[in-house]
Amino acid sequence: KQTRREVFLSEMDQVVPWRALMNLIEPHYPKAGKGRKPYPLETMLRIHLMQNWFGFSDPAMEEALYEIAPVRQFARLSLTKQIPDETTILNFRHLLEAHDLAVKLLQRVNGHLCDKGLMLKRGTIVDATIISAPSSTKNGEGERDPEMHQTKKGNQWYFGMKAHIGVDAESGLVHTVTTTAANAADVTQVEDLLHGKETVVHADAGYTGADKRVTDKKIEWHIAEKRGKVKAMKPGRLKRAVEKLETLKARLRARVEHPFRVVKRQFGFVKVRFKGLAKNTAQVQTLFALANLWMARKQLLAMTGQLRPQYAK
Repeated sequence: KQTRREVFLSEMDQVVPWRALMNLIEPHYPKAGKGRKPYPLETMLRIHLMQNWFGFSDPAMEEALYEIAPVRQFARLSLTKQIPDETTILNFRHLLEAHDLAVKLLQRVNGHLCDKGLMLKRGTIVDATIISAPSSTKNGEGERDPEMHQTKKGNQWYFGMKAHIGVDAESGLVHTVTTTAANAADVTQVEDLLHGKETVVHADAGYTGADKRVTDKKIEWHIAEKRGKVKAMKPGRLKRAVEKLETLKARLRARVEHPFRVVKRQFGFVKVRFKGLAKNTAQVQTLFALANLWMARKQLLAMTGQLRPQYAK
């Protein structure tokens, strides 16, 4: 019997565009010289992706490579040879951060999906989600992360950052990611979330006035009405028509929630791991690139002619 982890790794092994990602990183990766020979780039990339899929810290990732056979096999490692330690794993992540490769990784993944005809980019749905950060001041500096802020949503306060995404309206795949502190208004990021080729944009009431912030006047905007405004309407035919229209808008916007579910529930990213926006932004961009591959895996596997492992005879 294959475990769920084995099935997951088997599927992702087939859908990740390994060659495209390695070509992106290879110019910056250390070359063999007089010192210790670096681990193969593919091995380090596979370890990095597993860290994001399973939420392993650097020490936990090293231990998993020793303890969990499917994880070790996916990384192309063996107990008979040396296994990367936590410092090597940390240095690889720092390499990606130093050269801003996370956003390029998202672009390479999306380019691969476009080549497969899975991203049409005629319409965009924009939305944001709050990612919590530690609010405790029991640390060396005696203060919270200065780049994170608190915000009130409903009747509850949150401290952390926001991940803003632009999603392809047809496929539900993420094409653009930005981050801010949690107290930034959603509408401030709307122009950065558009790729420039869309003709229609869908958004919730938090993006009211977005059309005035975007210079492209050819875009057709479908922004939800504020709930209080709809409630204040007099009962009757007009109110029922408006409520029906808002329901239709909400159904169209529902696809933007799917990437958030994958990142938060499938990959377990509910709290930031690092201090500061830069490091967390790199992780968020990587996570949404991997979420795209996860959401498109059935179509990608069908194109390769491979059966999904749990259905294989």
